[in-house]
Amino acid sequence: MKTIRTVKQMQQTVRKLVAQGKTIGLVPTMGFLHDGHLSLVRKARQHADMVVASIFVNPTQFGPREDFSTYPHDERGDLKKLRSADCHIVFIPTTREIYPKGFQTFVNVEKLTQILEGASRPGHFRGVTTVVSKLFNIIRPDVAVFGQKDFQQAAVLRQMTIDLGYPIKFIVAPTVRETDGLAMSSRNKYFSPETRPEAVCLYGGLKKAKAMVKAGERSTAKISRAMTKEILAVCPSAQIDYIAFNDLKTLQSTTKVEPGTICSLAASVHGVRLIDNMKVL
Repeated sequence: MKTIRTVKQMQQTVRKLVAQGKTIGLVPTMGFLHDGHLSLVRKARQHADMVVASIFVNPTQFGPREDFSTYPHDERGDLKKLRSADCHIVFIPTTREIYPKGFQTFVNVEKLTQILEGASRPGHFRGVTTVVSKLFNIIRPDVAVFGQKDFQQAAVLRQMTIDLGYPIKFIVAPTVRETDGLAMSSRNKYFSPETRPEAVCLYGGLKKAKAMVKAGERSTAKISRAMTKEILAVCPSAQIDYIAFNDLKTLQSTTKVEPGTICSLAASVHGVRLIDNMKVL
């Protein structure tokens, strides 16, 4: 496995691979990797000859009161995990490599970024789309793999890929969960042993929604109220940011569950902001 830290070397490596007729798969990450990330690497290996995983904690997608300065890092551990997943290349650029002095160009997807996480975190998706477009331009992947846990992010990036004409196969892989159902996330590290059991409250709320839909309920208002009760029963101090029902592909909100509806939610659990989602019909 090769580690690359400069844009110039990454571009040179890509040109050589393309000249050899190799296809390239990209898995963008912010590091502190877990089994969810590694599942994306394994998925990319199924669709490309060479897999590049990027590790870059992107400052432009963090708000002023978010956890950029404290976001967890473990480069040595990340490299060991990526090696075990048979990743071929790891791209670990510095902030100056990605955003050189005088940088002033950003990529923004309009409509899809104005709801859900976009409404709660202004400017977040502009940072995401900008850094991923830069990675696309530097690495020129044939395939890019993202996780379903960040389903809105995947929808936004898919739209960007289409709108900007990137010749990239866009793959969204299933959410990977802990044994108790908590969606794997680098931020799960923030929980103490005492607070960690309550983090499962989001998953409990989603399971409640799924069960209600299976039983015939279609009113999103009724389901949301039941989800709120379920979440607070597990974690009374949870602060729910939103519970939403949207079309999986268009993100159009709905008041009635229909085929293709995804339920998503965000909540602060003991000071840790978590997101999760589940297709309910």
